[in-house]
Amino acid sequence: MYEDKTLKCKECGNDFVFTAGEQEFYAEKGFQNEPQRCKECRDKRKNATREQREMFTTTCANCGKEAKVPFQPSNDRPVYCSECFAAMKQQ
Repeated sequence: MYEDKTLKCKECGNDFVFTAGEQEFYAEKGFQNEPQRCKECRDKRKNATREQREMFTTTCANCGKEAKVPFQPSNDRPVYCSECFAAMKQQ
């Protein structure tokens, strides 16, 4: 029913493919217009409005590696690196 279409990005001018799967998704969501920007330009535009989070460096309480976290660590609670945190979540 749907076929891949090649569109031109209005931001950078490059060609990009509007796949059949994306067209089906747009139809399911009731979107009437085709995308006007390529994925890279859409992502760039979306991230430009987001505030950059301040990251804090600490030491993982489990393995001792350096960990970057989006909050100010306090000494009353342990902080884990992403690998240790994910491993603990699975248990």
